[in-house]
Amino acid sequence: VQLQASGGGLVQAGDSLRLSCAASGLTFTTYRMGWFRQAPGKEREFVGSISWNAGSAHYADSLKGRFTISRDNAKNTVYLQMNSLKPEDTAVYYCVVQGVSGRVDYWGQGTLVTVSS
Repeated sequence: VQLQASGGGLVQAGDSLRLSCAASGLTFTTYRMGWFRQAPGKEREFVGSISWNAGSAHYADSLKGRFTISRDNAKNTVYLQMNSLKPEDTAVYYCVVQGVSGRVDYWGQGTLVTVSS
């Protein structure tokens, strides 16, 4: 399984950014997909996840309303739309494949998002 995340970069506070994650080596529609992030010096934390058919999505409480996850099953790609970015959103963002009960089965390599004030 390979998860190739892209779209990270340096942005200013208040900007928007969309991350993409292309998956291969798995039956994409079988899995829930998610995003985690790890800020410098902090533990890795859950951002959100989306069901196989995009019928449901869940987010960390602190990110609801600003972040949106979507997926395109025809392209085996999951997206993370991030709006009104804040400096505290600076982190490496990882896409993941989630198996039964939300357990993370596979991690991507991460893409760095830096938000300047």
